[in-house]
Formats: sequence, C-alpha cells, structure tokens
Amino acid sequence: MTNETKQKVREFYDEIGWQQEDDGLYQNARYEDLRPVSREYIHKTRLRVMNGLVPTGKFILDAGSGPVQYEEYKVYSQGYEKRVCLDISIQALREARERIGDHGLFVVGDLANLPFKQESFDGAVSMHAIHHLALPEHPRAYAEIHRVLASGRTAAIVNGWHDPFLSRLAEPLIGLMRKLSGRSAKKKKEWQNDEDATGTFVQKMTPEWLKREIGSKMTIEIKPWRSVSTRVLRWFVRPFGGRAFLKFVFWLEGVFPKFFAENGQYPLIVIKK
Repeated sequence: MTNETKQKVREFYDEIGWQQEDDGLYQNARYEDLRPVSREYIHKTRLRVMNGLVPTGKFILDAGSGPVQYEEYKVYSQGYEKRVCLDISIQALREARERIGDHGLFVVGDLANLPFKQESFDGAVSMHAIHHLALPEHPRAYAEIHRVLASGRTAAIVNGWHDPFLSRLAEPLIGLMRKLSGRSAKKKKEWQNDEDATGTFVQKMTPEWLKREIGSKMTIEIKPWRSVSTRVLRWFVRPFGGRAFLKFVFWLEGVFPKFFAENGQYPLIVIKK
C-alpha cells in the first residue's frame, strides 16, 4: 500500500468517516445495520471479542481504534488499566478521547509499523482496521500485533472475508428481490438504508490466505464473530420474525463455529502468543 493510498484513507476518516451526523451517529455507521430488529444480534456478536481476550491486564492495544465507536467496544478494555488507541486518523483519536477520557492513551500511527517495544501489551484488539491496508501489508500488521503482545497473551482481530460462501449464496436471491421490487438499477438512497455502502480503500482476505500467510507464522484460531453481512441483514431480516431468525443464526454460529467462522462474512481471529 503506497503512502498516497494511506493518506487517502486518513483523509477519508478525518474529513468524512469519523464526522458525526445531525443524529449523533458517525458517518461510518452506514456500514452497520442500525435497525431495532438487528440490535440484539449485533450487540451479542460485538461482545464475542471477549472470547478472544485475556480479560485483565495493564495495557491493551486498540490497533486502528477509530473513535471506539460503539458502547460494546468499551467493554474490551474494562479489565485493563489503560487502553492505548492507535489510529492513522487524528479525528478518530479526538473522538476516542471524548468517549473514553483518562482511560485512554492516544497515538497517531500505522498498523503495519507499530511504534511500540516488543511485548508491551497484555492484550490487543483490532476492529475492521487491517483491511484498510493493501493485502501484501496484512502479514506485517499481524506480525506487528504479535510482536508487541506479551508472552502468554492474546489478541482479538475482526475483519471481513473476501467473497465468503454464505454471501455468495445470498446474492442470486438479492438480485431477484431487487428486480421484483423495481430496484434493479441502483438509486441514491438515505445511507442507513443503503445495502451497498461504499467508502475508502479496502482489501479483504480468504480463509485459505489467512491460514497460509498468517497461520504458518504464529498461532491463530478462527472463530465466528458475525456470519451475516450488513447487506444480507438489510435485505432478508424483516421486523416480523427477524429477531427470532437472528437468535437462531446466533445459536447456529455457536453450534457450528468452524463452518460459520470460515464461510460467514466476519471472522474473529485470535492470535495466541
């Protein structure tokens, strides 16, 4: 990833992504399904990050912290003395300081070149951040998180798969539903209802790539975080019966973790050192 591309990512989040809208939400929240019908499922999946962390320690690194956007994100560091928020966006860190105050330390930096000594942290999280690097830089980001993690500790990383199996299954149905609803041609929509949100630079991986490029160099475990994409949620989860359906999905993810971790949209990747 060139410095020019990184600059564009920084500018996007400084000028757009981490700016609050009139309703108090960040513009970046358009990537999430904010409807009440999905709220319980999304809440429970965010808390799954705790399944990949040692719950207490001195310093926890939040690599690509953004503004610590959602209330559940605050839970990750509640057993730690300090949360060290690192982000390329100064605006993100300003917002994070407003949200977590004295519990945080705030550092402008690059995920692939962490400015910390080896084994500086008792835990680490990274939420939807590494995919803003070009794929050839992903191994460096994982290696850097592993480097700064203390022995015997863990890091919990959430990213998205490229073209996962369950999303591929859904696409023909979404295409049919678009035609039946008269939406075969995309139109400009209010962002909270747009199933095709676009934004800044993103490159995602596959399970095979992760196992080969990262799993061969360090101990990782792939767990389910959330198997259903925002696009699928907005098309298929309706107010009537939607909560019950998502409770069933959450249960399935727990019963068949390997399948949903590798074939759903978002894995929880746990680094063990």
